[in-house]
Amino acid sequence: MLTSRPSPAMFNVIMAVVILAALLVTSAQPRTAMPQIGLLEPGHPAVRSHLVEAFRQGLRELGYEQDRNIAIEAYYAEGKFDRLPDLAAELVKRKVDIIVAATTPAILAAQKATSTIPIVMTTVGDPVATGMVASLARPGGNITGLTIVAPQLSAERLKLLKEAVPKISHVAVLWDSANAHEVIGFSEAEDAAQGLGVRLLSLEVRSPDEFEGAFAAMTRQGIDGLFVFENATNTNYRKHIVALAAQMQLPAMYGLREYAEAGGLMSYGPSLLSNYRRAASFVDKILKGAKPAELPVEQPTTFDLVINLKTAQALGVAIPPTLLFRATEVIK
Repeated sequence: MLTSRPSPAMFNVIMAVVILAALLVTSAQPRTAMPQIGLLEPGHPAVRSHLVEAFRQGLRELGYEQDRNIAIEAYYAEGKFDRLPDLAAELVKRKVDIIVAATTPAILAAQKATSTIPIVMTTVGDPVATGMVASLARPGGNITGLTIVAPQLSAERLKLLKEAVPKISHVAVLWDSANAHEVIGFSEAEDAAQGLGVRLLSLEVRSPDEFEGAFAAMTRQGIDGLFVFENATNTNYRKHIVALAAQMQLPAMYGLREYAEAGGLMSYGPSLLSNYRRAASFVDKILKGAKPAELPVEQPTTFDLVINLKTAQALGVAIPPTLLFRATEVIK
C-alpha cells in the first residue's frame, strides 16, 4: 500500500501544532520557584556567622541545599539596631518566603514590616510579653520559633555562681528593663539572692557606650561578682564585657556559652547553635504548608553549663569538683 508524504506546507502546519501543544502543556504545569529565605541578624557577620551556618546545616539535614532547592541570604545590622527596620523592609521588598530573625529587636522589626510573610524566631526572650505571639501553644499570627528563656533560669544561674564562688556577697547585674523577659528574670534573681545571702546591684545598659560607666559603678560599690543577661547588646559586645570583668577580677555568670568561650568564667543556658539548627525544622514545616499561627513556640529543655578553668585560675577561683562534674564543657 502506498502512502503519500505530506507536502512541505502541511508538514510546517503539523509541526506548528505540535509545538503549540507542547507549550500549552508546559504552561499548564505548576511552576515551583526556589524558596527564598531571609535571615535578619542583629550583630556582625564575624560574630554570628557560626550560628547562620548551624541554620544552614539544619536545612541540609532536611534535604535543602543552597542554590539547588533553596536560596538563603543573611542581612546583618552589625550592632546598629536602628538599621533593623530598613533591613526588614528590604526583605519584604524582595518578597522572601520566610524571614528567620534573631533577638527581640530584629523580630519586632520584622513583625512591623510584615503581617503576612512567616517569621521564624531563633532566639527570643518572652515573645508573649512583647506581643509577638498570642501564646506559646498557639502563636496566632505569622510568627513562631524558639525562645531561649525558661522559668527560674536566672535563679539557677545565680545559685551556680554562688556555688562556684561561695564568698561573693554583692553581685552586679547587667540587664535591660526594656526587655520583658529580663524584668521577669531580674525578679527571679532578686528572690534567689535573698535565700543566698547576696545583694544585687542593678545596672541597666542599653548601648555599648554605657559599659564603661557601669563597670565604674561596680568599682565604687565594691562589687565582688557579676551576672550578665544575654540580650542582643550584651551578646554583641561580650568580648568587651569579658575583658572589663577580667580587669576588675570579677567572677561572672553569663547566659550563653559564647561568653565562656570568649573568656568569661562560666555560663549556663540553652545552646544557640541548637536553636538555629532547630529553626530549620520550622522553615521546613512552613514550606510544606504548615501555618506559623498553629506551630507552638518551643522553650529550651536542656541547658549547657560551661566553665572556663583558665579564667578561674586567673581569678584565683577554685571551682568545686562537684560543679566541674556537672559541667557540660570545661574549657582548659
